[in-house]
Amino acid sequence: MTDTTKIKAKKFTYFIGIDVSKNKLDYAVMNGKTLLFHQEGKNEPDDILAFVTKLKTLKAFTIAKAVFCMEHTGIYCNHLLNSLKKIKANIVVENSMHIKKSLGLTRGKNDKADSIRIAAYASKNKDELRLWVPRRQVLLDLMNLIAVRNRLLGFSMALNTPLKEETTFIKKRLQNQNKQSCKKSAEAIKADLTGVDLSIEMLIDADEHLKWLKQLITSVPCVGPITAIQIMISTNEFKDIKSPKKFACYAGVAPFKNESGSSTSKAKVSPIANKKMKSLLHLCAIRALRCDAELKAYYIRKTETEGKAKLAVVNAIRCKLILRVFACVNQNRPFIKNYTRPNNPAASELTKSLSLET
Repeated sequence: MTDTTKIKAKKFTYFIGIDVSKNKLDYAVMNGKTLLFHQEGKNEPDDILAFVTKLKTLKAFTIAKAVFCMEHTGIYCNHLLNSLKKIKANIVVENSMHIKKSLGLTRGKNDKADSIRIAAYASKNKDELRLWVPRRQVLLDLMNLIAVRNRLLGFSMALNTPLKEETTFIKKRLQNQNKQSCKKSAEAIKADLTGVDLSIEMLIDADEHLKWLKQLITSVPCVGPITAIQIMISTNEFKDIKSPKKFACYAGVAPFKNESGSSTSKAKVSPIANKKMKSLLHLCAIRALRCDAELKAYYIRKTETEGKAKLAVVNAIRCKLILRVFACVNQNRPFIKNYTRPNNPAASELTKSLSLET
């Protein structure tokens, strides 16, 4: 996610939808709700600036009255974002699923149609659009290192997991042969992981704000440094997501009810989530069951005494960890085990909404 700023919809008259791919860009230009034209171009800075020059020839067109809207496609957006940032354009970077769901029933898919749909989304939802604001460079560097670390972990698992699993299924001679064949690769990946971890630590230590946020988050028992870093990245240093309820929804641990008339069902978590964040929170919750006496007692009481489903209680523990993290960050203090907070009805209601349904 990116830091965003609410925009005033009244001043915008032109909406440019851009479908981004690795090698090319598809532009759809709308004046209000009227489609003016569609154009293809290379995903290169010079071609992007040439397209902007063409836009300036339109009647009454100014950069201040235009919104450039695109889906988030990772590094493929970089040329476009950097070029538009230089001319101080109004940029909206939206989640692809949000755009898709907002347009209702659609049929067929191609790059031209997608760009037109993105432009139509910007025009239709102009009152709800939020401008893209670039993240701090230190956070972008941290995101890059974490992405490299995740790739190295994937290589390590792909290499080492089969070696461990084959121990009881093939002869000892073949086991030793396979281990010897992979030894240098495994050692190299391990060394690279150590180097990346050191770079991450140095980067955070060099930035006072990131260092302090990490200290606050990791002060919560059973929340480790990697989880803390992922939380900082996901929330954009708590600028985009400031409430625990919103973050719980983003991480896929907030339960939602499905009701229609007299038909009801138990609250369930949504599959629409940041799966990486969810898995890290799950590991923290499992660790809490072993190391945190209070949460362990809570788990036993809910599962053995009240008969709740085990996974549902684990999910409730994930929610409790989120509440603890956000309490520390929002109050700018480390975790205190026996902390007594002032009576706050809003906080109590939030805790109730995130807790396990009874």
